Amino acid sequence: MPVSPIPPLTTLRQFDTCRLLPSRFADVEDSVLAPLADSDDQLRDLFDLDNATNARLRTQNGGVGSGMGIDVDELVFGVPNFRIVNAAYTYAHPEGSRFNDGQRGAWYCAFDVETALAEVAFHKAVEYAEIDRYDDSVQYQCMLADFNATFHDLRAQPRHASCLDPDSYVASQALAERLLDGGSLGVIYPSVRHPGGTNLACFRPALVGNVRKGAAYRLTWRGSPEPTIEMI
Repeated sequence: MPVSPIPPLTTLRQFDTCRLLPSRFADVEDSVLAPLADSDDQLRDLFDLDNATNARLRTQNGGVGSGMGIDVDELVFGVPNFRIVNAAYTYAHPEGSRFNDGQRGAWYCAFDVETALAEVAFHKAVEYAEIDRYDDSVQYQCMLADFNATFHDLRAQPRHASCLDPDSYVASQALAERLLDGGSLGVIYPSVRHPGGTNLACFRPALVGNVRKGAAYRLTWRGSPEPTIEMI
C-alpha cells in the first residue's frame, strides 16, 4: 500500500478554543497523583516514576505499541490548570482517539463551542448505545485555550479523507504516528461530527496556552441519542 504524503503546514493563531471536560474533573483540577505530592517538583518526580513504570510494563509486553508515549520532560508544571493539560496527554483512552493511540494522549479542542458540544454529545451517545439506555445528565466545563504555532492541516485535503472516517481511527492513528516521529506539533482537521466545524489535536503540552474556564453546560439525554443542551 502506498504511503500517503504528509499534510501541508499551517501557521495557526487561534484564541478561545474549546475543550469540554466533565465538571467533576475541571473543578478538582488535579491529577490522580496530586494528593501524593507536596510540591510541583514532587509531582514532576511522581509523573517521572509513573512513566518509567508504564515503559517497563510495555517492555514486558514485548514493546507492543507505536512508541507514542509521553515523556515527563514534555509535561508542563507551575502554570494555571497544568494538571488538566498534563492529564490530556498522560491518561489516554485505552483504544486511543482519532490522532493518538492508547499510550499518549493529545489536547483535543474545537474552534467553537458548538463543535465541541457536538463532539461530546456524539461520543456519549455511543456509550449509551452500548447499554441501550439514553437516560443521563452530565455537566461539562468548557476549558478555553489559545494557540500560536504551526500545525499540519487536513482541511481541503482529499488525499487524507481516510483520516476523517467517521467509523475508524486506523488511518488517522497511523498518520499521527508518522507525524509525531517527524516532530509534528499537531493536526488541524475538519470536525467529523459537526459539519463546518474545525478541531485541533495538539501533540505538545507546552503549546496549550492560557488555559482557563469558560462557560459550563448541562447535556441531558431523555430516551434519545440527541441531548438537550443548556448553559448553566
